[in-house]
Amino acid sequence: MAEEAKAQTAPVQPKMQVLGQFIRDMSFENILAQKGVQGEVQPDINVEVALDAKKRPADNQFEVISKYTIGSKNKNGGEQLFLMELEYAGIFQVENVPDDQMHPFLMIECPRMLFPFVRRIVADVTRDGGFPSLNLDTVDFLALYRHEIERRVAAEQEGAKVN
Repeated sequence: MAEEAKAQTAPVQPKMQVLGQFIRDMSFENILAQKGVQGEVQPDINVEVALDAKKRPADNQFEVISKYTIGSKNKNGGEQLFLMELEYAGIFQVENVPDDQMHPFLMIECPRMLFPFVRRIVADVTRDGGFPSLNLDTVDFLALYRHEIERRVAAEQEGAKVN
């Protein structure tokens, strides 16, 4: 009887399963080769990350999309060397996550699971594109999420002041 009570009060652990992952869209422009940038090349890498998630028709299934824009400019002169755009998606089965925690779970934990695959794609494409293999630094998805929430709150407050 005590075991039944204990089982009923024990918190249910979230459950996540990756059902599939794929490249939704990708482009790589080798501007250095196209325009023939002259002189010494010292790359300055810029990485932008955006996230999106949507509910799928099946119960407890979500599609999470990570969008990466990676550009490299020459520190000497500012000429663009390459530009890579990658949308990488995962289909997730997520259970036992309360509704109020689902959005942060989808925007933090799911992209974190996909990131090693994104890192590998970026490294392979930049290397195959004629550049040294670019090994992306780990993305702090928690900080990214918090920054986006702060940005939205500030935008709402600014909108309230205008009205």
